Order: sequence, then structure tokens, then C-alpha cells
Amino acid sequence: MTNLYQVLTPKGELLENIEGKLDEKMMVTMYEQMVLVRAFDRKSINLQRQGRMGTYAPFSGQEASQVGSALALSPGDWLFPTYRDHAASIVHGQTMERIFLYWMGHMEGSISPDNRRIMAPCVPIATHMVHAVGTAWASKLKNEKHVSIAYFGDGATSEGDFHEALNFAGVFKTPTIFLCQNNGYAISVPFSMQSASETIAQRAAAYDIKGLRIDGNDIFAVWLTVKEAIERAFAGEGPTLIEAITFRYGAHTTADDPKKYRDQDRLSEEWRTQRDPISRLNIFLEKRGLWDESKEAALQEKVGIDIENALVAAESYPKSKPEDMFKHVYAEPSWMAIEQERELPKRGVKVGIHA
Repeated sequence: MTNLYQVLTPKGELLENIEGKLDEKMMVTMYEQMVLVRAFDRKSINLQRQGRMGTYAPFSGQEASQVGSALALSPGDWLFPTYRDHAASIVHGQTMERIFLYWMGHMEGSISPDNRRIMAPCVPIATHMVHAVGTAWASKLKNEKHVSIAYFGDGATSEGDFHEALNFAGVFKTPTIFLCQNNGYAISVPFSMQSASETIAQRAAAYDIKGLRIDGNDIFAVWLTVKEAIERAFAGEGPTLIEAITFRYGAHTTADDPKKYRDQDRLSEEWRTQRDPISRLNIFLEKRGLWDESKEAALQEKVGIDIENALVAAESYPKSKPEDMFKHVYAEPSWMAIEQERELPKRGVKVGIHA
């Protein structure tokens, strides 16, 4: 954990003066949002275990990296999440109902709110990074004050798309923020087996862009670093690669057993007790007199109600139909899609046929 930019220690103490940079209202918002998304994560895991939702990718432990970065954005900024970044999407304006729908198999779960630019969760590793560079380049050409942020894990840095995205962004100085949540494992492969380089941040030098390594469980460090990256982008200084060191407490997905490849009990307990992002902010807020037990109880009650309301709405949504697989691909259906849809009735599936 050395050589990391850190502002708030696990004991809830400040390492630098942030007066005038981060106000108390934002600090409380950070805490409330992290509590919300962790509760959402736990609920989602339970729903999957109950058979009410499909395979799910948990993110508990990584709340500071996602919440802190998303809170630093403006409404018009582009957000490119992976399959694990629902916390960032929620903070940036996606509804919990839509995210539930996504994991329940509804294509409508990928639709962004009208007033936001939230892309669908990207399952292929690193491919969305190139897209983020594209939207950032478009913003630059249009002289818009918007950035594009791409979330990805340490495993994505072994993909060609990672290097292509950084190279293009560096050449054209696009306002792109590459946020790597290095949680130590690409599914079951530890970072030491992925790369000979000591850090991911150092790879930025190859593309002559800014590379930073931060404590990804310190929400103050995340927020301040992303804010700084946005300012540099608007000043024409191009992209930033941020390596946020964090840890996922649970499995890669609910189809995975982390005990097969790591000492799950020891590692999870170590990170939960010594480095948890929510606990450290809670300690800090209580020391400042900004939080107490009554506020905590009220927040937990509100969070529970909001999540349940979102779930009721999602489970009340009309069931998906087989022909839905042909929607949202082309503005006008291709002849191939029409032929494929016509094949379904022959297999005993009743569907509506395109004219």
C-alpha cells in the first residue's frame, strides 16, 4: 500500500488540508451514496441466490472508487461502466430499477436516462475504453466541456484495447479519464501473474499521459484526483490514467468461488477491518459531528425503502419475449434478423413477425 495518494486514513484522519476543496455537504453525500450502493449490492446477491435475478457481479469493497469518481462528474459527462460498475451508474443518475432490470435479463435495463450519458454495462473486457476515447474526442471537436470516463479492472490492462485507447487518447489529447479499479484479481488471476510492471499507473508514461496511483478505498483521494483530471482535460492537457488500489470482498460474479484461488476469509477480513471505505468515512464524519446513530438509522431505513420500491417496479415489468432479442440492433431490421425471427415459430415459439 506504499506510494499511494491518500487523503483520509483508515482511522478517519486527514493527511492534508482539504479546506476549500471539499465541503461538508459533499462529504455527507459521499457517505450516504456509499451506504446506498452497498445495500443495493447485498440485496442483488440475495436476489440472485433466490433465483429472482441472473448472474450478478458484486462490487462491495470498491464503493469509494466508484462513488467518489462518479460524484466528481457533471451531468453531461459520458460514463462507460463495466459489468461491475453499477454503483457509479447509480450515482451518475441511472435508476436502481433499470439496473435490476439489466440483471433480470431485460434489454431495457441498458437504457440511459434522457438527461444522462450512461452507456450500457460492458461485458467484453476493455472494448468500451476505445468508445470512451471516441466520445471524448467528439466533445473536444465540438468544444464541449465534457469528459468521458471509462471504468475497468486490472485484467483489462492486458487487452489490446487498453493500449489502443491510451495511445489514441494520448495522440489527440482527448478529455478521457481511464479509471482502473485494481482489485488484485482478474477473476482468479492475481495481478502478479498478469504483468511484470510493478504498477498500472506507470504504463501511462509509454503514451506520454498523466498516470496516478491512489488509495481506491479513500473516497476523498478518488474525488480530488478525478476532479484534478477533469481540470487538466479542460485545460487541453489530455487524458489521465488513474490506478485505484482496492479490493472486492466477494466473488468475481455469483457464478464464481473465490475460495478456489485466494484465502478468502483472511483477505476479506483484513480489508473489511482495516481498509473499508465506508467505515473510515463514518469515523471521520462522527469526529466532525456530522454524523450520529440517529442519522445512521434514518439513512438505513430510507435506503431499504428506496431499494424495495425499485425492486417492486422491476419485478412488475412485463416479461421479456423471445423476439425481443431482435430489437435495439438496427434502426431497420436486416434481412438476416427477419429470417432468424421467422425461424422461431418452426421451433415452437410464437412471436410477432416483421412485415
